[in-house]
Amino acid sequence: MGNYSQILDAWQEGGVRGIAIGYMNFVQPDGSSIPTHPADPRVYQSYGLTPPPPAPRDPAKEKRLHAMLDNIRGRGWEVLIFGSIRGGGGLDVKEDPYGARSYGAGVQDMMNAYPQAQGVIIDGAGEHHYELAFHHGGELFELRQWERRRYAALGMDLARMERGIAHLRNRLHSLTPSMVRYHRPAGLLAGMALFDLNEDSLYWLRMRQESSMGYFAAIRREIDKLSRKITLSTIPRAPTFSVLTTQDYQRMHPYFDYVFPKHYFWHRGFDGMYGTIARWVMRIHEWNPSLSEEDCFSVVQAWFGIELPGVRSLADLEMGFPEEFFDRVVYNETRRALEAIGDDRKVIAWVSTGRSPHAGDPMGARDLYRILTVSQKAGLKRFLFHPDPDLGAAEWGVISGLCGKRWKEDPSGYWPTDTPRYERFSGGRKPGDGR
Repeated sequence: MGNYSQILDAWQEGGVRGIAIGYMNFVQPDGSSIPTHPADPRVYQSYGLTPPPPAPRDPAKEKRLHAMLDNIRGRGWEVLIFGSIRGGGGLDVKEDPYGARSYGAGVQDMMNAYPQAQGVIIDGAGEHHYELAFHHGGELFELRQWERRRYAALGMDLARMERGIAHLRNRLHSLTPSMVRYHRPAGLLAGMALFDLNEDSLYWLRMRQESSMGYFAAIRREIDKLSRKITLSTIPRAPTFSVLTTQDYQRMHPYFDYVFPKHYFWHRGFDGMYGTIARWVMRIHEWNPSLSEEDCFSVVQAWFGIELPGVRSLADLEMGFPEEFFDRVVYNETRRALEAIGDDRKVIAWVSTGRSPHAGDPMGARDLYRILTVSQKAGLKRFLFHPDPDLGAAEWGVISGLCGKRWKEDPSGYWPTDTPRYERFSGGRKPGDGR
């Protein structure tokens, strides 16, 4: 925030027209964080909720943040606040099974504090776990305690859901090469036979979906009650994973003003497409040692409906992304999102290339360029780039070249902060010094 005018000038020249800002916390020297604004108890009390407790403040930083947001709005940019909504307490799960009233109170408080913002973004709204192995805090075949409480409050049959989970888990422990090779090319019914999806398993999958749909509707109702109209957005998983995560684009998009599909493709870390598929393959192989790696990829293809070009083994994933990956997978993922939603103004790809905070193998500038150009070819009009946590020179060179005036490397001007300036490794001298 100390140099925001120069940064924003450079970003505007490079084509930026909007910003998502968050989490709304200031990081302290000791690594702890404090809220960027005080909670207004009156807002939460008007919802019948207990306000968040008072927290430490930094008035100087708060003032600087508001000055920066005023500058951004003065440019005509759209401002959306990402995550970090403080809800109030005091309601039983039966009164508010989705936490929607608590969320609505937190958004009202946030919008009162930041009149510069036009809306909020929920990261992964309604998302259920989709990793087969325990990863990033959960796994597919589990019911977490908060989920159990919610399902019970909604009158769902927990015992039947548990039977469905157990049945499908057992099936995925008992696959054979002949079973996989017989069913893998044959479509929906063969896939149901391969996974032996019975009524209990289908009930579990359906109830996960219905709970998410209830959540979307409840959140939308609360947002529509706020004192001013705001934009409600979310960031769902890529279409390949979205039905398993219960973020069915066709059913969920009417509840949101913007949908930001996660264009996350990196290997390892969490949330990237290569990494998720690799972990599924490794877990299937661990459970079924008689299968070859190619068989395991076939199982994953039968489950998710995706084939990675040129990939038949885990070792192939180490070779990066062939041209065909962008032309087929990135193109199709983008088209699926656009077709499902039916309005390209609502679809804004949320693009990242690994690293922090996702801990994935970094994807280079060429990969970023291919993601963006192929997505544009598929019909995408806008994207949001999620830096890791700051922009690097190569990334900004790609983005500015595609969206505005290409950035010119000038050590005395704006410099993307994830790339060291020349003087960092030149003894403090700059090009031209001493001439």
